[in-house]
This record gives sequence, C-alpha cells and structure tokens, in this order.
Amino acid sequence: MAATSSSELVLQLAQVHTKFQKQLSGPFSQHGISFTEYLVLRELANAANNRMRRIDLAQAVGLSASGVTRLLNPMEKIGLITKEEAPRDARVSLVALTSAGESVFQDASVTFGQTVEWLLEPIAAKERAVLSKLFSILL
Repeated sequence: MAATSSSELVLQLAQVHTKFQKQLSGPFSQHGISFTEYLVLRELANAANNRMRRIDLAQAVGLSASGVTRLLNPMEKIGLITKEEAPRDARVSLVALTSAGESVFQDASVTFGQTVEWLLEPIAAKERAVLSKLFSILL
C-alpha cells in the first residue's frame, strides 16, 4: 500500500469535514437552526453566565466578526440570543443565550448525539480514541 502524501491527507480531512457538515445540516433543520448556529448556541451555553463577547464567539466558531454578525441577526429575531452592551465598556458587544435558545440547544443536542453516533458507527471505539488523540495534536 502506497504512503499517503501530506497533501492527500489534508484533502481527505477536508472531504470528511464537508461530508459531516452536509450530514449534520439535515437533522438540525428540524430545530430551525443550522449546524453553525448550533455551534453558537453551544458556545453560549458553555460560557460564563451564558454570554460572550461577539469577537470571542466569532473566533470560537471559526467566523469573521462580520460573519458572526450576519449569523446572529436572524438568531436574535427569532429569540435564540440577545445582544447586549458590556456594562463597563459600551464599545464591547455581548451575545447572550435566551431561555428559548437554551431550549433549542438542549433539543438539538439530542439530535446531534444521535447523528454523530450514526456518522461514526463504522469506526470502532479504539479507532475513535486514536483519531481524537491525533486531532488534539492538530488543534
């Protein structure tokens, strides 16, 4: 068996990422959110007081500052998040999880867990542990 080149390996990782993104999009639609919106809700649910600076949230989910703003506007309109000014610095914009957002996040987390198990079913637990260790090196 020929050794896989570094570029081939990176392309395979990108293909797996794309496949997972597509496979996750469908199940999240039943909750009225996208996978990226789920990531936002997850970050906020795990943040202190369920709020984060907008710029930190953007970085955590891999978006630009303008990209996260475009993502948050519809989320605010449907009541999943609220935008707030920081009490000590009006220049800082905070994003907070609402109770409706928390509820959607909890429901979507169940769907996420089920979908992930289905996606990873072909991979044995031992192999999953190896993958996790390898990915942690890259992260």
